[in-house]
Amino acid sequence: MNILWDLDGTLFDTYPKLMASFQKLAGKQINEDELIRWLKKDSKQAFKHYGISEDKRQEYQKIDLQFKDEDKKPFPFVEDVLKMADKNIIVTHRFRKSTLRLLKHWKMDHYFQEIVCPEEDGFPRKPHVASYAYVHDKYGIDLVIGDRALDIIPAKELGIPTCLFQNENEEADFHLSSYKDFPQVLEGLSM
Repeated sequence: MNILWDLDGTLFDTYPKLMASFQKLAGKQINEDELIRWLKKDSKQAFKHYGISEDKRQEYQKIDLQFKDEDKKPFPFVEDVLKMADKNIIVTHRFRKSTLRLLKHWKMDHYFQEIVCPEEDGFPRKPHVASYAYVHDKYGIDLVIGDRALDIIPAKELGIPTCLFQNENEEADFHLSSYKDFPQVLEGLSM
């Protein structure tokens, strides 16, 4: 089985640090429940909602880099799922440098055949289908796992089964609150 993964909020619990970075960029305290809802939609929409210019995106990512990687932990049992797959590929809006740094810190880089960072690799941002089509053509993806609608929209366009992690608010083929329940997804895929 070949799995396409999102990174933030899917492989790693990065939202607490992403929210702290966003609040620092905004220069004010923002209600965390509201902020997480906006970030789960799309950081671009969050920037717009809070009146922050897209020109500040690199500054946002630089602030996030100041947080320690040990504070951005992989979700429990995610490595078990990575081991089950034949191939794992990441498509993330995070910059490649910080993606590799995080994976190497947690000694997880060896699980991934390829990391696609749409903006750095010449693809439009998710939910545009281009980066997923590239990965699907190259690897024959069997499942896409993400935590936001924009992670699964391109998969749906390509007819690839979808799994949302810790997000019951969007329609997907499968929903997981913990990776320890992944065997149920495998069971569902084999039906």
